[in-house]
Amino acid sequence: MTTGGDIHDAGAGLPVPASSSVDPVEPAARTELERIGRRWGELPLTRAEDAAPAVRKVLVGLAARSAPGTPVPDLGVEGLVDQLTVLVWEAYVADRGDGIPDLLAALRRSLP
Repeated sequence: MTTGGDIHDAGAGLPVPASSSVDPVEPAARTELERIGRRWGELPLTRAEDAAPAVRKVLVGLAARSAPGTPVPDLGVEGLVDQLTVLVWEAYVADRGDGIPDLLAALRRSLP
């Protein structure tokens, strides 16, 4: 007889996510990020380049929420959506996510 449960008890309860796996980004913002990502992936390079300044402006504003004064590196148009996703996540972790879903929706609507 074993004590403390045995191997047959593994997975018997409901799964509990580790605290590190909980997404701090609210669902409305996550949806907008996914929509922006899909739209960005459809843009021809020249149109993405034309839209990049608007996206960079949003990136700078988001960076100021979690790390004021920290410059946002220019990783090119290919990296903008990834940067956007990271900076949104960081803003939510810093408890500064207010208004982000509306900000992202406006950005998405402005894309060509």
